[in-house]
Amino acid sequence: MHQIVTQIDIAASPERVWSILMDFSAYPQWNPFIRSLSGVAKPGEKLRAIIQPEERRAMTFRPKVLNAANQQELRWLGHLGFPGLFDGEHYFQLTALSNGYMRFTQGERFSGILVGVFVASMEAATKAGFDAMNQALKNRAEANGEWNLVDMADIRVLRESTQE
Repeated sequence: MHQIVTQIDIAASPERVWSILMDFSAYPQWNPFIRSLSGVAKPGEKLRAIIQPEERRAMTFRPKVLNAANQQELRWLGHLGFPGLFDGEHYFQLTALSNGYMRFTQGERFSGILVGVFVASMEAATKAGFDAMNQALKNRAEANGEWNLVDMADIRVLRESTQE
């Protein structure tokens, strides 16, 4: 087994970050690693994920959701070929911190008979993809979090002034 784990602290609530993660239709707009994600985040359901590390070709997976605990964790298991050949258990975990921030952890556990063959060639690109997604998620959550502090009249004024 081999594991890649990344973390980032985000100045937003777990609720805010979870809402971004669960808005699968918006992934192409902001996510530089998981270019597309569709399906239902419910244990036992299958998702359709298109993952593209930088400077690599896109790969499509049909992982099975293992856990979807509201504002805590989304976990799925995907296979390259058939189960046991090269499996990836991918997860997002959200942890509230005492300072008003939350910690986002993204990781994947790789297992199967081909892990030793593929891990060296894909580890750097996968970790870079996780880091890029984590930063993009942080940027989106923190930028949009500011809208909670203004009322609708202010939003209309801001929109009108940017369209001029």
